[in-house]
Amino acid sequence: MSLEIIGRNLWHSTSIDLLKTNRLNKDESVDVVIIGGGYTGVSCALRLAEKGSAVMLLEAEYIGFGGSGRNVGLVNSGLWLEPEKVEKLLGKSGGEKLNQTLARGPELVFSNIDKYNIDCELTQAGTLHCAHSSGGLTNLEERLRQYRIRGLKVELLSKSETESKLGTSIYQGALHLKEAGTIQPLSYVRGLAYAAVTAGASIHQNTAVNAIERKNQSWEIETSTYNIKTEAVILATNAYHQSVNISAAPIYTPVHYFQTATKPLDEELLKRILPGREGCWDTATIMSSIRRDQAGRIILGAIGSLDLPSGYIHYNWAQHRLKKLYPFLSNVEFEHAWHGRIAYSKDHLPHIVEFGPNAISLFGYSGRGVGPGTVFGQAAADYILSGDLSYLPIPPVRSYTEKFTRLKGAFYECGSKIFHGSTAIF
Repeated sequence: MSLEIIGRNLWHSTSIDLLKTNRLNKDESVDVVIIGGGYTGVSCALRLAEKGSAVMLLEAEYIGFGGSGRNVGLVNSGLWLEPEKVEKLLGKSGGEKLNQTLARGPELVFSNIDKYNIDCELTQAGTLHCAHSSGGLTNLEERLRQYRIRGLKVELLSKSETESKLGTSIYQGALHLKEAGTIQPLSYVRGLAYAAVTAGASIHQNTAVNAIERKNQSWEIETSTYNIKTEAVILATNAYHQSVNISAAPIYTPVHYFQTATKPLDEELLKRILPGREGCWDTATIMSSIRRDQAGRIILGAIGSLDLPSGYIHYNWAQHRLKKLYPFLSNVEFEHAWHGRIAYSKDHLPHIVEFGPNAISLFGYSGRGVGPGTVFGQAAADYILSGDLSYLPIPPVRSYTEKFTRLKGAFYECGSKIFHGSTAIF
């Protein structure tokens, strides 16, 4: 493994950061405090600022530090779960509401990009959910039925049609989700943050929150230097929650997803690889993804962490996988390799915890951050503005817990290590 490229995040290398923020320099009093500078937090801040609220966003690191800056960049509607499974878990009415709300995720993301003139390598050619086996194809056929009932524009491609789209023959077919697309994920969240500041939001990076307390009918947010008094709190830290001790801290199974990127390829090679620039992922239990960026790099990802001693196994698998997909790239090496953390919930649904008056925590997108994060952030803002719970995509609960999350996370990592180690051999 080329150690010097580990941690070299392509999105950081190709994103221009126009956002200039100041450090918190005094105690403040605002209408709403948002903690977390990913898709959810920034989308919420933008909505609130445009509606005239005095809103402050606190980010312990920098905007897009977490999953939003490590994302694959697929803009899909809905969740990983089939719509009928969502309705079974939440009940017919609640499931339909969540499905319908998240179905507009791509439309909201694309409209944001257009409205705020965000330069984030947008493509709207759709995405491809690829069948890795005959069983995977059966699953796609069932998804096709469910999606069409709900009015989504989707087509099931044959094996030959899939080969034409991807340039490889290893898949049995694919669902072409026509209203989806791809973005440069870090540029998108930075663009939203820039728009939020322009609209009047106050954003402070490198400002960790130490405590959240309810005092005298309002909330007090304690940082290492100054305190903020506020009427409402949105906790949007998801899989990158830090040290603040609060009952509403996100509870999830940590699952890591890594990505590798080649150098930009020449035009003759690119004519043979995803010529339409769709983003792709597959039906395998140990899922993998493939896409292109604007410069012509091939970006290959899968479940696994590069930080652990097993990181070289994942990296070697990626090299093997690239050559299996595209044998004519046998001499192409990776120039970037990075990973991020996903907040998996046990039911694969997002969750909202209401931990006090005008105070909610949102988490658990289970790998679908771009669309759902944007939608949930805007919905949280509308709830805070109105006090109407119906604006939230799912009903909030007073508390949420899961058991053995670290153990389950280790199980996922072990499973991906075994799978990648065995498949890279053959």
